[in-house]
Amino acid sequence: MAIVTGVTVRVPAKLNLQLAVGPPRADGYHDLVTVFHAVSLYDEVTVVPADRDGVAVTGEGADRVPADGDNLALRAVAALRAAGPAGDADPAGVHVTIAKRIPVAAGLAGGSADAAAALVACNELWACGLSQQQLAEIGAKVGSDVAFALLGGTAVGRGRGEQLTPALAPATQYHWVLAFADGQLSTPEVYATLDRLRAAQAGGTAPAPSSARGRAAQPGAAPRAAKSGAAKSGAAKSGAAKSGAAQSRTAQSRTAQSPAPGLDAALMSALRSGDATLVGRTLSNDLQPAAISLFPALRKTLAAGLELGALGALVAGSGPTCVFLASSADRALALAASLAGAGVCRSVARATGPVPGAAIVPSAK
Repeated sequence: MAIVTGVTVRVPAKLNLQLAVGPPRADGYHDLVTVFHAVSLYDEVTVVPADRDGVAVTGEGADRVPADGDNLALRAVAALRAAGPAGDADPAGVHVTIAKRIPVAAGLAGGSADAAAALVACNELWACGLSQQQLAEIGAKVGSDVAFALLGGTAVGRGRGEQLTPALAPATQYHWVLAFADGQLSTPEVYATLDRLRAAQAGGTAPAPSSARGRAAQPGAAPRAAKSGAAKSGAAKSGAAKSGAAQSRTAQSRTAQSPAPGLDAALMSALRSGDATLVGRTLSNDLQPAAISLFPALRKTLAAGLELGALGALVAGSGPTCVFLASSADRALALAASLAGAGVCRSVARATGPVPGAAIVPSAK
């Protein structure tokens, strides 16, 4: 049997097509309901045997990625090692190299993606023979989004987001434009801000946000249900909100008195139809108002994308990336060029989805 001397894994970014956040629990976490969607913006993670664990990061935002025990990829390595003995290889040290294209602290779960990739790579390197489900159970101890980065595709997440059910939807290809902000947002801070906004609304000290999401709100339309997942007070991502006409077409939050988060039936119906226009109208993110309150420039970015013809817009997770759905590859190209020229973001990228989760890159022969 050939000795494996190094393994490279490619892993995608995630979007939240719906992110519904419940009230804070006694343990500080929030129950979530979310619809995850993996897109073709990838990090590559390579592991090779080493005397002791270490990590090196290159690419997008490399200087902001921890290079010590706080690095999620290294934490995933340690979690897999602690889970039990390897098969034909000694689970000794590894050196992890992360080539980043997924921006850091951008609401796209880049750190969780790297953790998932490290699990897949070490599972192969150490000949552990663990299934995807077994790796997901280990990954859930490292981060709430790790399990989805292993699965990919489109899936409903509940709990903290780690309880996954693949979405029953056709393999329609959707075209996305991602607008990266010149700055970052702390997930815990965004959650904490959401809690404060809701408390103020409940106390009558601030107007409750609209319950509409990615399309123009229609008179008499029933408010939509929220999402799924669970994150600690100040620990989740995604959202979309605007001002004026633009605001009525982007994902927004539910009211402070809303019940426990639930799956949005309208979004799931849109996904089953494969109709990008319907999907764009049903995007939603409860964290968006909080993200915009902390990073007001996002309002202008969201408005610009909708005015340029996007089918829907929202803040990705806890932000500050803004995400736009286009009707075709050509429209996505045009939208990306227009946003780049409008001066409303640091840079843009195009991506398609859904795509598979973390996968080993075949070695060159």
